[in-house]
Amino acid sequence: MSTPSGASVAPAPFPRPLALALMCGLATLFAANHVAARVAFDAGAGLLLAIVLRSGVAALALAALVVFQRKSWRLPAGSGRWQLAVGLLVAVQSLCLYSAVARIPVVVALLLMNTLPIQLALLSWALGGPRPTARATLVMGVILIGLVVVLDVPTWLADPGAMGPDWFAGVAFGLAAATAFSCALWITEHRLAGVGSTLRSLLTMLTVLVAMVIAGGLGLVPGGMAPPQSLPGWTGLGFLALCYALAFSVLFITVPRLDMARNAPAMNMEPVAALVLGYLVLGQALTPVQLVGGGIVLAGILFLGLSKRA
Repeated sequence: MSTPSGASVAPAPFPRPLALALMCGLATLFAANHVAARVAFDAGAGLLLAIVLRSGVAALALAALVVFQRKSWRLPAGSGRWQLAVGLLVAVQSLCLYSAVARIPVVVALLLMNTLPIQLALLSWALGGPRPTARATLVMGVILIGLVVVLDVPTWLADPGAMGPDWFAGVAFGLAAATAFSCALWITEHRLAGVGSTLRSLLTMLTVLVAMVIAGGLGLVPGGMAPPQSLPGWTGLGFLALCYALAFSVLFITVPRLDMARNAPAMNMEPVAALVLGYLVLGQALTPVQLVGGGIVLAGILFLGLSKRA
């Protein structure tokens, strides 16, 4: 059957092995961004400076995509305030996640961020969405047990100082990052469905950029715009911006051919990549018990991601 003149044709999806390999590669780039951020923070770089560089480079890449794809720059009527809310929530998420990365092992921060499916499911239910099924509730409970293990909660309760002075704050920031992002995703799904994904992401990055510049100018985060004190710190800043922008851009260019409905759980490779890179670059290592807990969390998240499409 011939295609009607002027009709758009959806690009053919990549072969599944290629799509999965590409998504695992993108997840590794996102993990590398966080490991590079920790290198920069350890060298004295400010949190706001890191986010400004990351969001600025990503915004340039997304703006180029909007121009190249000849997308409309106009927002549907009534969506402006919701787009602003999403941008501010992502700004909070970015600041909280980097605050966690600066305090606790990168892989632990990302595992906390991966409580996102649980928080989003509960938020959707609270706001009138479907109630989680019994199976999903059971899996969520297993994920929480895994988090208790990976966070070594019994040790922390017995001796709060044993995990380090920044452990509790880092965990709190990691959970807060997931909460902020779950709110942003809910708004995106229910209030911004009519906005193109590339334009929405560009406006989000621009909002994050402006918010961080304002916060830095007002001194809201002490040392937030401090430059690194060593060459490795500057190298970390460069790599975090490059890895994030490259992963973000490639994801948006290739997403029509990735068959996300089937392959999205492959992005859960990020904590695994962070575990390996965190050990190789930062010397961060989890205990065998924490590794078991991390495996439980990842298995539960994968199951949730796959079961939605079963």
